Amino acid sequence: MENMVRIGAAAAALGLSVDTLRRWERDGRITFERHGGQRYLPADALAGLLRERTSRDRTSARNRLSGVVVAVQRDGVMAQVDMACGPFRIVSLMSREAVDDLDLRPGMTATAVIKSTNVIVER
Repeated sequence: MENMVRIGAAAAALGLSVDTLRRWERDGRITFERHGGQRYLPADALAGLLRERTSRDRTSARNRLSGVVVAVQRDGVMAQVDMACGPFRIVSLMSREAVDDLDLRPGMTATAVIKSTNVIVER
């Protein structure tokens, strides 16, 4: 099976689950070839999916919460942005320049992109 990738390896390369790829196949988004009961994706199709995802996703962060900006507090250098994202309150501390560049104001919609390797809360 030269130039063919098993569904599990394709899922791992794309950062998706095998179930997601099966759903994509059912929806006609991708086409697998079957050999011996196994699903295989042509390597060039996998490369195309990787290019598509890379051009669309500008970061590797997977945790994205859409919501509404409820407050923006600025000082000389830093700013605090409070968002309501469904049942969650998200607070982001960022540079004032970034808040100004994004023109963040209460009432506007935004997406909180969360990427962290460690979160430690102690008392």
